[in-house]
Amino acid sequence: MSHSPSPQSTPPPKPPHEQSTWERRIETALWNSRFLVMLAVVPSLLGSLMLFIVGTLDIFKVVGDVLHYYLVDDSQNIHDTLVPDIIIAVDIYLIAIVLLIFGLGVYRLFVSRIDQAEVRYPAHPFNVASLDQLKDKIARVVILAVIIEFFRAVVDIRFATPLDAIYLALSVLALAAALYLMSLAHKGE
Repeated sequence: MSHSPSPQSTPPPKPPHEQSTWERRIETALWNSRFLVMLAVVPSLLGSLMLFIVGTLDIFKVVGDVLHYYLVDDSQNIHDTLVPDIIIAVDIYLIAIVLLIFGLGVYRLFVSRIDQAEVRYPAHPFNVASLDQLKDKIARVVILAVIIEFFRAVVDIRFATPLDAIYLALSVLALAAALYLMSLAHKGE
């Protein structure tokens, strides 16, 4: 019967003066390889920035269209496109948030803690302690993005039969149940 070593039986790490030169160099290279995650962190943050800019410009366009409609010329009806355009912008913002949480979470897990976030805001979304916690936070935002996408699709639905309305009602009920179960799973947070 084999036992896994207990934390007390694991020898402490060797100090640098007890390591061979090659062992120290290899371990330094291995430890520094964690910076490879910057190849994911930097593009994630840049992608997030681009999506925030696109979402903001889309919202400004909607505001401009509304102002133009009510103040200048009401010949082009904006009512059919107003809600879908805003929903698309919100969806873009949510994807930007996913990239932001991913980039900063991976940085915190592999490179260094983000001291400002941890000192000022201990429960900040970027303060993740494990990959599972990071996946959980990302999954929550992705679920919100999927819900927003669902509502965008619902706005465009034209009912052909009463059965279509029943399907929509069942979809909304399933979505509400999923949100309720998700809130139960995260009640203590």
